[in-house]
Amino acid sequence: MALRGERDSSFAIRNLKFVRAFTLIEIMVAIAIFSMVLMAIYSVWGSIMRASQVAQDVTAQAQRQRITLRTIEDSLMAVQSFQASPNYYSFVVGDDAEAGSLSFTARVPEIFPRNGKFVNPNTGRDFNLRRLSYSLEAGENGQKNLVLRQNPVLMDLDADEQQFPLVLARNVRKFTVECWDTNKLDWATEWLATNSIPTLLRVKLVLGGNTVAGAGAPDFSVARVYSLPSQTMPAAIQNGSVGNGGENHLPQFKIPTR
Repeated sequence: MALRGERDSSFAIRNLKFVRAFTLIEIMVAIAIFSMVLMAIYSVWGSIMRASQVAQDVTAQAQRQRITLRTIEDSLMAVQSFQASPNYYSFVVGDDAEAGSLSFTARVPEIFPRNGKFVNPNTGRDFNLRRLSYSLEAGENGQKNLVLRQNPVLMDLDADEQQFPLVLARNVRKFTVECWDTNKLDWATEWLATNSIPTLLRVKLVLGGNTVAGAGAPDFSVARVYSLPSQTMPAAIQNGSVGNGGENHLPQFKIPTR
């Protein structure tokens, strides 16, 4: 019996040589392959996230561009000018090629931004005849913002409008305004005839990325030409007289009768 037990024991020891196990090299190779798979998954996930962020930035840029240009268009389509009151109705265009400015008086529509702020306490109606001033000013993180300040035509800017203007677009690279010069037949960055309204106005806007660093998306450039429907009211017509002596020499129209 003892001899048989010794045989079984020696047989089991010989079989241990044929038992397969993972060596240290195989474990290291498996870990390396697993790490490569994780890196590939992380790389694909990172690319998807970056592409999604860029798409969101581009969408935000387009939305900001539409809102900004729509606000400028609504105000330009309602511009007013009277030669007898140049202090209140002057049309001013800045001459900076990078940071332009635009200021004029308009009877803004009911959907115009901040309409609810300018309310006449006597009538309860909005002061819709306001002076609008668009300008490019320094913002946070070294970027520039396109802002809008408003004040009723016979009133000065209040402290709130001076310190906290309406921000139409952030991270604006460039904002330029050009007027069509009918004498030179070319675009001019300065409007010298401030007591009149130009026939054509071209606005160029370059928006940067929508992220805090301003590098989440490429620059977005757009240009829009506006044909202003209004004309300056001459002082003689505004005062109700044309010619010398202050008499009313406006043409008289008669209704034809049969």
